Amino acid sequence: MSNLRIINPNEFEAHNHWYPKALNATIHPMINFFLNLDKERLITRYCHMHPKVDKGKLREILNYKSKYFLWAGADLLNVTSAGGKRQMVVIENNSCPSGQKSMPLIDDNQEQGSYKLMIERTFKPYLKNLRNKIKGGLAVIYDKNPMEASGYAKVIADVMKEPVYYIDFYKDDPNPRVLFKDGIMYIRDEQEQLIPIRAAFRYLTQKPWNRLPLYSKTKILNPVIACLAGGRNKMVAAKAYDIFNSEIQEYGLKINVPETIWDVRKNEVPIWVKKMGGHAVIKVPYSNAGQGVYTIVTEDELNKFMELEFEYDLFIVQSLIGNSNWSSITSSGKLYHVGTIPNQKNQTFVADIRMMVSATEAGIKPLCTYARRAKKPLVDNIENGTDSWGMLGTNLSYKNSDGTWGSDTNRLVLMDRRDFNKLGVGLDDLIEAYIQTVLSMVAIDKMAKMLMNTQGKFRMRLFKSLNNDKNLLDEIKLS
Repeated sequence: MSNLRIINPNEFEAHNHWYPKALNATIHPMINFFLNLDKERLITRYCHMHPKVDKGKLREILNYKSKYFLWAGADLLNVTSAGGKRQMVVIENNSCPSGQKSMPLIDDNQEQGSYKLMIERTFKPYLKNLRNKIKGGLAVIYDKNPMEASGYAKVIADVMKEPVYYIDFYKDDPNPRVLFKDGIMYIRDEQEQLIPIRAAFRYLTQKPWNRLPLYSKTKILNPVIACLAGGRNKMVAAKAYDIFNSEIQEYGLKINVPETIWDVRKNEVPIWVKKMGGHAVIKVPYSNAGQGVYTIVTEDELNKFMELEFEYDLFIVQSLIGNSNWSSITSSGKLYHVGTIPNQKNQTFVADIRMMVSATEAGIKPLCTYARRAKKPLVDNIENGTDSWGMLGTNLSYKNSDGTWGSDTNRLVLMDRRDFNKLGVGLDDLIEAYIQTVLSMVAIDKMAKMLMNTQGKFRMRLFKSLNNDKNLLDEIKLS
């Protein structure tokens, strides 16, 4: 049975909720300036740098009121074209993103950092207008990242001034402490008593739809519909971005994404890889934390992929962003990694930036940010036996043989005085990353709204038309 803890107010201890290297780091002045930048100044600057952007539309999007997708973290690549045009490209947007444990404090006097910002700005207001007056407690449920999940639990206890139930909730648990009856979440305590929960903060990253129901009277942040609409589903996310791009194109705005082919069956993968010049990224749409992503730069890597067995029928194939000598050929040309500033050995590494944002009463605001670099430096030429994932994969998470998760913090790039300069990004790049994150978050929230009818019922027929993968459909827990 899963572990249960009851966390009371005043239990927060900072050293338990930050990586050691981030705990005493000093935030870089540019990051501090960016996070405190007034929205109107930010809009003015962005429109000055992008004259075709409609200022009113951008303001409307930044002030957007999310209904389902309230907390997001996008992974972005800093790329350039052959002509030197730089842009931030969205790789994915996550519905329960990590990042707090990697973020130096903005204010040394606020020891709970942006954990507290998230709970005060987003979680607490989310509970204000509970339609279903469930008399019950608060819970934090997780299946990964206990360092951050427990940090949120302790901050919720402090902000809400009440105990919080803190429970791990794994998909293979035969006797979980979390269960649902008539749409209400209950926690089974040590005495086998069922405790009703009025609201839950969730950090479930592994197929949350197979444990959390779509219909819940208990408020859950983020609800499962946000995951199915794109927060944990790359297939539907790609379609959400495409739909939203067609809506905002006339205002000079666009979600920058790799060229994406969706609904690809395994036997069709080689055709699309060939069309992209032999270089591509293949993704299992419902995996995360670096799992289910395959970078293909050689025939050998493609053959190895084709030998694998998968539980799902459909994949997405995306253009690969590599070095100037080896990137996918797309209709809009090639894109290349800007990468880190060369080290003392003149090696450049691929790095991505995670931008975490949340919905507030004053629109969508940034919370924290960090970066991750690949294990191996970029090379100019690909040879047989080249490990492309070592050069291109940036995710820090890895799965141990016993099913637990670890993190390779050696590749973590903090937004502090020491690390940040290695990234080679400026204030305009940070603004672009923030706006790309908001655009992708809004696109997913709009898709979630589309998938729920006016009575709050899931439009299964519409979802099937967007993502007709039988094994996925069988996993979805409706109630």
